[in-house]
Amino acid sequence: MAMKLYEYAIIYTPLQTKEQNDRGEKPKSELVVDVTRVLAASEKEADIVASRSIPDKYLDKLECIQIAMRDF
Repeated sequence: MAMKLYEYAIIYTPLQTKEQNDRGEKPKSELVVDVTRVLAASEKEADIVASRSIPDKYLDKLECIQIAMRDF
């Protein structure tokens, strides 16, 4: 099976606090894993690689994690 090139980045956007909501502010997103390239047989396989690169300190906040993925 031919391998394809994928790029991914992992973004953390914290939940909005009550204080931020009262002030009309939105929480600021944070790039936790910079753009990374990976060769994979499928997007699913690339997604698994990306998921495994989520830093430990964010594993209890997965609902706030987004994996941005694209292929070439």
